[in-house]
Amino acid sequence: MLTRLGAALSILLTSATMAAAQLTVVATTGMIADTARQIGGDHVQVRALMGPGVDPHAFRQTRSDIVAMTRADLVLWHGLYLEAQMEEFFEDLSRRRSVVAVAEGLPRDLLLAHEDYDNRYDPHVWMVPDLWQNVAHTIRDALIAADPEQADAYSTNAETFLAELETISVYSAGVLETVPQDQRVLLTAHDAFNYFGNAYGFEVLGIQGISTESEAGLARIADLVDLLVTRNIRAVFVESSVSDRNIRALIEGAASRGHDVHIGGELYSDAMGEPGSYEGTYIGMIDHNVTTITRSLGGSAPERGMTGQLSAGM
Repeated sequence: MLTRLGAALSILLTSATMAAAQLTVVATTGMIADTARQIGGDHVQVRALMGPGVDPHAFRQTRSDIVAMTRADLVLWHGLYLEAQMEEFFEDLSRRRSVVAVAEGLPRDLLLAHEDYDNRYDPHVWMVPDLWQNVAHTIRDALIAADPEQADAYSTNAETFLAELETISVYSAGVLETVPQDQRVLLTAHDAFNYFGNAYGFEVLGIQGISTESEAGLARIADLVDLLVTRNIRAVFVESSVSDRNIRALIEGAASRGHDVHIGGELYSDAMGEPGSYEGTYIGMIDHNVTTITRSLGGSAPERGMTGQLSAGM
């Protein structure tokens, strides 16, 4: 009996010691949080502020978010005006805590101009794994700076994750190449896919601008209905973090002119899938988007994605 109690106590003490030794990290988006977990491994405890379906463009921190960030060893946010409502808070917090904007360091020649704001850039760089490699490097360096004793572990884990990014990049390019040229039009709720379009040769159209704060007027809807009809576009896409109201207005407008348009699927734009699911990881998010787009626009991709892990019924 005493032996069992001693063993149980030893396990509890070991678990408590590991928890105490872990680096506490708060990340704004799910994409950043998952990358930090992949690179940090057992040495980090990561909290994501924005879960599935949350729009980062309009997100405002709650009191509990503020407490978590002020107590964290490291705070990771995206930057490039993605978390527009939080920039002043991060500037203030950086005077007291370790705060890193993980996308701000990307070379400017890799970035696209923001259509709504002068001297700013489109923040949606996570849509292309090759661009996300730059962010992964920054997250690795931030973890090492905050916890240099685990530098070797973070470097090793980063190499593994970077290899996974390369694998999903190759898969994406391969299956998207099978989409017929005349069908490579990606119409979604807002302009989150411009980097995607540049990387893979798709024309990207968003009802709203780069920020979901932009309003979609009746004239914009009418112009896009004309485009759907005249170019015989049959599929449009909804986004998990943006209302489908405008997409359905497009479909109804096209139907009134005798043109059938269907929803090609739901894409993850500014947020990932449910925690614990494959789609709730960065790799799974990209796999889902690429596979859904490819299959909906007439290309060839496995029904369950790159490794057969996508949820059924896509």
